[in-house]
Amino acid sequence: PHLAALVLARGGSKGIPLKNIKLLAGVPLIGWVLRAAIDAGVFHSIWVSTDHDEIEKVAKQFGAQVHRRSPEVSQDSSTSLEAIREFLNHHHEVDIVGNIQATSPCLHPSDLIKVADLIQKEGFDSVFSVVRRHQFRWSEVKKGDNKMTEPQNLNPAKRYRRQDWPGELYENGSFYFAKRHLIEKGYLQGGKMAYYEMRAEHSVDIDIDIDWPIAEQRVLSFGYFGKEPLKEVKLLVCSIEGCLTNGRIYVTEDHKEMVSYDYRDIVGIDLLKKRGIQVRLISERDCSKTLSAMQLGCVAKVSATNKLQVLKDWQEDMGLSWKEVAYLGNEESDVECLKQAGMSGVPADACAAAQKAAGYICKSRGGCGAVREFAEHIFLLLEKVNSARKQ
Repeated sequence: PHLAALVLARGGSKGIPLKNIKLLAGVPLIGWVLRAAIDAGVFHSIWVSTDHDEIEKVAKQFGAQVHRRSPEVSQDSSTSLEAIREFLNHHHEVDIVGNIQATSPCLHPSDLIKVADLIQKEGFDSVFSVVRRHQFRWSEVKKGDNKMTEPQNLNPAKRYRRQDWPGELYENGSFYFAKRHLIEKGYLQGGKMAYYEMRAEHSVDIDIDIDWPIAEQRVLSFGYFGKEPLKEVKLLVCSIEGCLTNGRIYVTEDHKEMVSYDYRDIVGIDLLKKRGIQVRLISERDCSKTLSAMQLGCVAKVSATNKLQVLKDWQEDMGLSWKEVAYLGNEESDVECLKQAGMSGVPADACAAAQKAAGYICKSRGGCGAVREFAEHIFLLLEKVNSARKQ
């Protein structure tokens, strides 16, 4: 049977404009779940249902196909079921839909693989995600009612200790898998049902964790970053024009060139060096005099006609795996380097091709703190590496 992953990503959002493609830890929100779905390897097709051009663009960048939903199912009042049924009406080859919520960025491929087995091999008609919570519930008393609240799941005289109580299962909305015949009858849950319990730390919902910085910390700690485990970065290669500088060249009357840079980026380079990470610079131009004036103390390669070859030479000379190399670029000439490096980033104003190839998109523009921001991102991921080692 054809199992399709379907992410519903409407352009309208009352809380955060275009929330589904807002950058979360340097990756568009929808990109986190698409990455997990693709790497799970269990779907015959992966789709994003949207009514917005920018969301369509991002979805295709992450390897998904796009279903353009109609205005009738793109309203604030439209339900997920309506959007899924419309999708099925246009895709008769699909037998099972795995509806994955775009706002669940800590979803891992391992979860999707196990759910696919439940519905394909064990014969369940629908499977949905839950999380275990240890919360005591009390009845609501409306203002003006002459009533007392009552305990719903506890005896106040014998309150459970957390370790003595298994807790309760709650839907967390991360995904709903269902067979076509159920959806056509108007159900996402029905028939032979099963729940799939997700780990609490993976159960992050942006609709609830609306504080974006907190959500970013959760994702950096518990998100899925790819098939291969992260390694400690030992080399950062940074393109000079458009990353370390803003790409502008000022020419004086006596034909001398001047560029500007942000002191925060210099601090970022110093912090990387103090952490034992080598920083090397690369440029297609001959900017030797400019580098000499900046006194950064970094190995640099100027007039580089083939940036990828330079990067490979440095990687081999240092005896590093690609997972130990980070690259910050901004132009089409950086694309292959961005794809090759284990950790890659671009400034906010990088070209479209570079943004598509990068794993992290900075909030800062080139020459305006992007190097420092990318350095901070590297440090956060290194904490994740160290934490994994301890575990």
